[in-house]
Amino acid sequence: MVDPFIYCNPTKVYFGHDAMSHIHEELPRWGKNVLLVYGGGSIKESGIYDKVVDEIRKAGVSAYEISGVKPNPELPLAVKGARFCREAGIDLILAVGGGSVIDTAKVIAGSALYEGDPWERVKSRAQISRALPLLAIPTMAATGSEMNSCAVITNPDTHEKLGWTTEALRPKVSFLDPKNTFTVPPAQTAFGSADILSHILEVYLNRAEGFDAMDGFMESMMRSVIRWAPLAMTDGANEEARANLLWDSEWAINDLIDRGHSVSWSCHALEHELSAFYPVPHGLGLAILTPAFMEYVLNEDTAPRLARFAVRVMGVKEGKNEMKTARKGIKKLRKFFRKALSLPGSLSEIGMDDALFEDMAAHAMAWKGEDGILHGFTPLTEEDPSPDLVPTRRCCLLT
Repeated sequence: MVDPFIYCNPTKVYFGHDAMSHIHEELPRWGKNVLLVYGGGSIKESGIYDKVVDEIRKAGVSAYEISGVKPNPELPLAVKGARFCREAGIDLILAVGGGSVIDTAKVIAGSALYEGDPWERVKSRAQISRALPLLAIPTMAATGSEMNSCAVITNPDTHEKLGWTTEALRPKVSFLDPKNTFTVPPAQTAFGSADILSHILEVYLNRAEGFDAMDGFMESMMRSVIRWAPLAMTDGANEEARANLLWDSEWAINDLIDRGHSVSWSCHALEHELSAFYPVPHGLGLAILTPAFMEYVLNEDTAPRLARFAVRVMGVKEGKNEMKTARKGIKKLRKFFRKALSLPGSLSEIGMDDALFEDMAAHAMAWKGEDGILHGFTPLTEEDPSPDLVPTRRCCLLT
């Protein structure tokens, strides 16, 4: 049964080799004083920065900068940016970078027009009515933040990494040029590809039936990531591979595929705790957690869905025993992450132990519903990881 839904994504997207040539046309439509937000020096080394600055000059708008966004973006920089926007009269934000940069820009945009602590708005998931308009230029395929209404930010003081979703944060315009992702290193390409797959799997792994059109779309996107990610890693300038991954990342998390399905995201709730407590790249954490989670939730009830994934995405030959078929699919996914993407398969391989697991489990339940249950593919409670998940965690995650 397909749940009733409304779909509307107003983000305007320029896609292709000429996408950035339209920046100067769009900027004056949204503001006169723009804050350019970016991370480190990579956009300067690649030449993207110079192109953006040239477009800003053509637009005839005043520009200011804030840089230094970390791979796991932290709250203090966003607070600093919001304060600067108020003091300098900023009325438009232009984010250039990966998901961390765009998410930071979203928190700035959503906080600049309000007094008080931005963290309280994040933590309360405040549904604000106003935000500074945001334009985005993604430089890697991963989060799809340039086309959705969610920002994820970490509070380093409390070790909390939370998502803030409200329509006001959705970018007005995004400029997607696959060439801007040519210089993304193989490891970062792998992290981003794992993130895309996880975004899709968070929705795909549900108990709903009868929405074959959307299920088929998700399966085709996952096959696309599996096909093109290794090619993008070995040949960074393969425009076809980069273009497919970039477009896959958009549709994996722009509110389309989760229409008609009601499900909470379990793996992201868990991974956000890893990268809140440890300096773990988000996509790497997901690559380790996702197969382990799939193994943990595999039972007679979930086997049909996991078996379908095995057959239609991982290419496992369909068999009569759905449990066996499902296990083969999970095994092939784990092998894809380890062999094709060259990613570690356990937490122990990246120097992590289980000392903070209980604290992480408690924090992860921030995603729970009012009934105290995390309503994912398999419902989880704060008590669920112990004792049942502890042996599984040690087996699947640490070894």
